[in-house]
Amino acid sequence: MLTEDQKLFLLQVARESILSCLENRKFALDRPTDRIFSEKRGAFVTLHKKGALRGCIGYIKPYKTIFETIREMARAAAFDDPRFPSLKQEEVNDIVIEISILSDLIPLSNEQLSDIKIGRDGLYIEGLYGSGLLLPQVAVELHWDRETFLRETCRKAGLTANCYLQPENQVYRFSAEIFSE
Repeated sequence: MLTEDQKLFLLQVARESILSCLENRKFALDRPTDRIFSEKRGAFVTLHKKGALRGCIGYIKPYKTIFETIREMARAAAFDDPRFPSLKQEEVNDIVIEISILSDLIPLSNEQLSDIKIGRDGLYIEGLYGSGLLLPQVAVELHWDRETFLRETCRKAGLTANCYLQPENQVYRFSAEIFSE
């Protein structure tokens, strides 16, 4: 979907967003005229520090343009992920930025759960009492099988480990175009 130049630009947007906030200055990049940057898509920005997760926040659904989403979610991953303290200036050079541009969510019935493919699919579970999302790369990085991926997505949602089998909960799959610095 994205060219290499477009990916590099979005990574630049993410880093500039973080730096402009840390340096208390105006964001210095304008949105290019490429049509793709005006499309509304779900996306996540993940920060890694020395190989460890340092922040990850995104929009599951296409609320804003790709440009706006990456700009906002980079800041959110750096400063608003409740699992981590706000990023400090001295950490910036150790941060690797990863971007995941999401496809549309595809609802799955219980019979379709066997169609989930590790490495291709991310999961989103929406229930009456919580929701949770795990990006496609999580299952690969942690060497999970399909069952473990489903259970861990349920846990991320704050639901029981077998919530994916309960009719009041809806499982969705999606793919993502993932790229990093």
